[in-house]
Amino acid sequence: QVQLVESGGGLVQAGGSLRLSCAASGRTLSMYRMGWFRQAPGKEREFVAAITWSVGITHYADSVKGRFTIYRVSVQNTVYLQMSSLKPEDTAVYYCALGTTTTTDPRRGYSLWGQGTQVTVSS
Repeated sequence: QVQLVESGGGLVQAGGSLRLSCAASGRTLSMYRMGWFRQAPGKEREFVAAITWSVGITHYADSVKGRFTIYRVSVQNTVYLQMSSLKPEDTAVYYCALGTTTTTDPRRGYSLWGQGTQVTVSS
């Protein structure tokens, strides 16, 4: 059984940077894709970024392109989300997710979710 543990959230001023991490432990052989999602108060959860585990193909939501970077360190079974030029509208709880099924849509196919980490960007 795989578990996901997130860390790295916090409070930052607009224009600042944060790096989130998500470590996968347990039976990780079936990992296909790792993704980051976020949910702001009163809003639905939305896709942020994703990376395929084997070849590292990345996808980003338009709202974060050019500001966020997703990457993985395979030997650590860890995926990172480097967030730069943060805006107040980036404030949300960020969740990492594990996908074990092969899908063409990077927003779908996730079966395991982390506990979430709060990111707050002050203006």
